[in-house]
Amino acid sequence: MAQEQIDPNTAKRRGRVKLLTILAVCAAPLIASYLAYYVATPSERTNYGTILDPRTLPIPDMQSTTLDGQPRTLADLKGKWIMLRAGGAECLEECQRQLWAMRQWQVMQGKNQERLTRVWLITDDKPLETVIIREYDGTEMLRAPGATVAKWLPVEPGTTMSDHIYLIDPLGNLMMRWPKAPEPSRVHKDISKLLKASGIG
Repeated sequence: MAQEQIDPNTAKRRGRVKLLTILAVCAAPLIASYLAYYVATPSERTNYGTILDPRTLPIPDMQSTTLDGQPRTLADLKGKWIMLRAGGAECLEECQRQLWAMRQWQVMQGKNQERLTRVWLITDDKPLETVIIREYDGTEMLRAPGATVAKWLPVEPGTTMSDHIYLIDPLGNLMMRWPKAPEPSRVHKDISKLLKASGIG
C-alpha cells in the first residue's frame, strides 16, 4: 500500500498546533489562577498587592551573578513563584525586616512552600556581611546592575524599589508589588490564594 504523502505546509501546521497545545497545557494552572483571582469573582476581589502588567515589564537581560561571580539569572528560577526584593548590599533594619518576612511567608505556605523561592537582587558591588548571608540562608542573593533593575521595577510615588517586595510567577512574569511596610497577614493571604488557585493539591 502506498504511503500517504503529507503536504509540507500541512505537516508544519500540525506541528505548530501540537506545540501550542503543549504550551497551553503547561500554562493552564497559571491561567486558571489569574482567572480565579482577578476575573471569575470580581465582587470578591481582596488582593492586597498592586497588580502589574507583565507585558510592559519583561525581565531584562541583567547578566546577574551569584555572590561568587557565577552566572545566574531570574530565568534560571522559572517554574517557581519568586518573592523579590532589590537594593544595595548594606542591609539595615528595613532590609532585614523584608528578608525575614519573605522567609516567614514561605514557611507559612506549609506543603506549598517548595513552590516559592526568595531572591535578593543586590544592586551594587559592596561586600555583604557574613552574618546576613548566614541569617538568611536559602535566599538567592544575586548581584545585578542597579540601573537596569531600577529601570525595570515600578515603584509607588515617593518610594524606591528597595521599599517594595515583588512577585514573579512561574512563567517569569512580574505580576505583583506590595506596598512599603506591608501588612504581613495580607501579603500572606495574597500568596496563599495564588498558590491555591494555581496549585496541585
